[in-house]
Amino acid sequence: METTYIYQKKRSEFGRQCLFSDKGPDLIDNYPSNRRYLHEYILQDPVERGTQLSTQYAVHELNTDRATYVNSGMCHVEGGWPKDVNVNDEEQTKRYRRKIEKDETYTVTLIQLCKNMENCILQNNAINIYQQYYTDVEPTPLVEKNSARTVNVYQDQYNITRPITNISWSSDSGTKMATCYCNLKYQADISQESKNALIWEVENPNVPLLTLKPSANAICLEYNPKDVNTLISGHINGQVGVWDLRKGCEPIDMTVMEVGFRDPVHSALWIASKSGYEFYTGSTDGQVKWWDLRKLNEPLETLILDLSNLHHQVISHAYSAIRLEYEMTMPTRFMVGTEEGFIVAGNRKGKTPQEKLTGKYQAHLGPVMGLERNPMYAKNFLSVGDWTARIWSEECRESCIMWTNYHKAMLTDCAWSPTRFSVYFTTRSDGVLDVWDILQQQKHACIGVKICDDALTKIRTHEAGRLVAVGSQKGTIYLVEFSENLSFSTKNDKALLTAMFERETKREKILEGRNRELRLKLKAKAEKGDEIEKEPSWSPLIFVDHHVMEAEADFLNTIDSILHPVVEEEKKAEET
Repeated sequence: METTYIYQKKRSEFGRQCLFSDKGPDLIDNYPSNRRYLHEYILQDPVERGTQLSTQYAVHELNTDRATYVNSGMCHVEGGWPKDVNVNDEEQTKRYRRKIEKDETYTVTLIQLCKNMENCILQNNAINIYQQYYTDVEPTPLVEKNSARTVNVYQDQYNITRPITNISWSSDSGTKMATCYCNLKYQADISQESKNALIWEVENPNVPLLTLKPSANAICLEYNPKDVNTLISGHINGQVGVWDLRKGCEPIDMTVMEVGFRDPVHSALWIASKSGYEFYTGSTDGQVKWWDLRKLNEPLETLILDLSNLHHQVISHAYSAIRLEYEMTMPTRFMVGTEEGFIVAGNRKGKTPQEKLTGKYQAHLGPVMGLERNPMYAKNFLSVGDWTARIWSEECRESCIMWTNYHKAMLTDCAWSPTRFSVYFTTRSDGVLDVWDILQQQKHACIGVKICDDALTKIRTHEAGRLVAVGSQKGTIYLVEFSENLSFSTKNDKALLTAMFERETKREKILEGRNRELRLKLKAKAEKGDEIEKEPSWSPLIFVDHHVMEAEADFLNTIDSILHPVVEEEKKAEET
């Protein structure tokens, strides 16, 4: 074991060097005595001096002879036996026990000894509070209140505010974050905005670790899950870039405009491959392209999201891809969220567009703002759009299995918890982050956190489960930490969640089958030529509100009272 430690310090931190020399004393000033000043002084007579008159106490120390104590004990295995009794002889010990038990004083003596013995036993009755004595009994979990707190705030380093468009955690246990900023408003002037993307260290929210300088604004930026120094980016001009942080802040390769996209690249994700260098991107021009970062001069594969005519696809009829979803455990499956509110499921194994585009879900009334599979149950995925969040199953194409109520503010993004599989997060345009646990309740969020006054645009969960990075409209990232009951699963959560997904999927299948039968009956009647009055899928009585009806009647009467004189004047003018 080393007992020395060397303190190292730079020469520049020592200060100015001290220079010493050998020389005699220097007389700075001398004031000689002057007898003329003697008569100006008054002598004090008598002179009083104070002395200590109280009792003096002194401290005395004395060392006495030290007594030496030794702890010794005796192990009573067979108790105390007389010398004439052999402990190893069972007959002698039994004979002596019978002799003692027949004694008259035996019972009285035993009662007296029991009190003292009980006191001694209770003194040794210690319990280890950290030891689990009853391992077969499940401990009752402590009821912990749902809570959240903001750990760090990472602000954009430029004066002109830029909305957060993407956040990506690094693969080295999430010690860094890659963020990109871009204003995607229609016909917005972004010429004065900075194009730089930032790499943040989680422990240092003051200054970014690295500044990336692309040629055009980056909309998406993703870390390679196998290499912490490699990133891919999608840009507003339709190009795709590759970055190596070891080689500086410039991209090492970019696609040419001819093989890129016509519209901005909204999403880019890495896919499972032997080399670990393949990824795919989606754009609002209706194309999805697969790339190999070692060969960006042309894509590996191109898919047009035109489902109107799979035999003859036209890019002008294709859906606009704004969200991509990929699960590493299913290497050939992928999903695309479109600007038209559809979710398109695909399989890369297919050779024709009919085989590649396997399904379509009518998800939302507006663009699909968020799309993510459940980390434990890959068949179930979460989508966010318009004012609601929905949970889907791949086995049910016509409707979702769970959904939230419509919010007053629009939802902007969503994410599953990677450690507690029943929890998911949604961000809203009013700056609120909602946390949902479908095992606790489905109608209302478990906790709603007001992060800021601006709209939240992006959310990404840390792989450990407790931290969540949330981006805002003004380019600020908030690192939020949640309580353990929202971050870690209990023993029965997996079984309960499996049963819930299976039950809801079965229910939706039954409803889909019923609707299918009704449609077939209506079709059969129409073929026979019967006149069929189609019943509306919704009843207008559901939305009847007497207050609304009164307000509409008042509104129409007001309009009539205003328009009536105008109409009469026009008639008179025509008659004359």
